[in-house]
Amino acid sequence: MLKLRLLIVYLCGVVTMQAQYPGFKSVNDLGRFKQLFTSTAENTQTIKSDFVQEKELSMLSEKITSKGRFWFKKNNKVRMEYTEPFQYLMIINQNNIYVKDGQKESRISTRSNKLFQQINAITVDCIQGTVLNNPEYKIKVFENNQSFLIELSPSAKALKEFFKNINIFVSKKDYSVNKLELHEQSGDKTIISYLNKELNTTLPDALFSIK
Repeated sequence: MLKLRLLIVYLCGVVTMQAQYPGFKSVNDLGRFKQLFTSTAENTQTIKSDFVQEKELSMLSEKITSKGRFWFKKNNKVRMEYTEPFQYLMIINQNNIYVKDGQKESRISTRSNKLFQQINAITVDCIQGTVLNNPEYKIKVFENNQSFLIELSPSAKALKEFFKNINIFVSKKDYSVNKLELHEQSGDKTIISYLNKELNTTLPDALFSIK
């Protein structure tokens, strides 16, 4: 009877995981994945890519799709420039965030805003490969033939109130991040896919300048 109960519990766990992430299974060698993912990220000085962002709102049946360009440079420098269907710019430089929406400009210090501080941290952690060592998330890792899937469940209050979980898709080809999924507590979801990536190209500091 005990063995039967254990088998039922195991099968329920497998079915739940497969239903949540069809085609994915628990990673076979977690230690090796952590080593290669972290090592690749540590050796990545810059990233330049296109991106496609899809926003799924619980109140709407259609997706809201945006496109643009993405740049990253160590340490803690990120530039996201939306070009379609509207123009919007966000720059993260160390502890400062600059946003330009049309003619409106704003500057935010992550030190004075805990939510932005957490979002800044997760953005940089994902790219630099340090996310697997972040104690503020419960982490699970799955895989299929093409990708690894890192599931982050926030335990930090500021993010937990906003995000249900954050999923990071990592290419098995070069261990770089291909896609981010942000699942909000409201039921909304944001998916950012990185395309045409170029690693370790020269990027001027002016791209990340906040005046």
